[in-house]
Amino acid sequence: MITVWELVKSGGWMMLPIILSSIVAMAIVVERLWTLRASRVTPPHLLGQVWMWIKDKQLTSDKLKSLRADSPLGEILAAGLANSRHGREIMKECIEEAASRVIHELERYISTLGTIAAMAPLLGLLGTVLGMIDIFSAFMGSQMTANASVLAGGISKALVTTAAGLMVGIPAVFFHRFLLRRIDELVVGMEQEAIKLVEVVQGDREVEVAGVKA
Repeated sequence: MITVWELVKSGGWMMLPIILSSIVAMAIVVERLWTLRASRVTPPHLLGQVWMWIKDKQLTSDKLKSLRADSPLGEILAAGLANSRHGREIMKECIEEAASRVIHELERYISTLGTIAAMAPLLGLLGTVLGMIDIFSAFMGSQMTANASVLAGGISKALVTTAAGLMVGIPAVFFHRFLLRRIDELVVGMEQEAIKLVEVVQGDREVEVAGVKA
């Protein structure tokens, strides 16, 4: 039975960038899945807690600093609260600026994962093409007569890189789309909370805290 190591060796040197790509892709997926947890990005009841601070006149600079460091949503809310005294429009502009920074951080490494998803199958195909060239060059440079069994063995080895590239590329495409979707959902949630904050601070709506309007 052919072992994994034998398959890697039969794929030649082109297996190295494919394997490295798989390691990088796996690291990105694990790191982003951990970072993009909803409980970390948009903690529940955070807006209610902020409103209680405002209501009880406990919203100090230290509280704002703590809120900013608490979570991505907290950073956005803190930016708006720090400039709430300048009016609705300035408050919204500050929230938008903070949101653009937060979204940029949420999307970190996602483009790299997309590049790997597109590149890995191409690396595999390149490895197969180079392997086929080597096979036919060997036959052309020798007095041997190509027979079906020899050609089949050489071609099967050359196809190893294509299979490896697809094995890296397909999961990378899936997780790239999955993470983009998760980021979109988190952004929508943060946008809704930010809109609520502006309306609450400017006196246009009330906040429900633990089921009771405050």
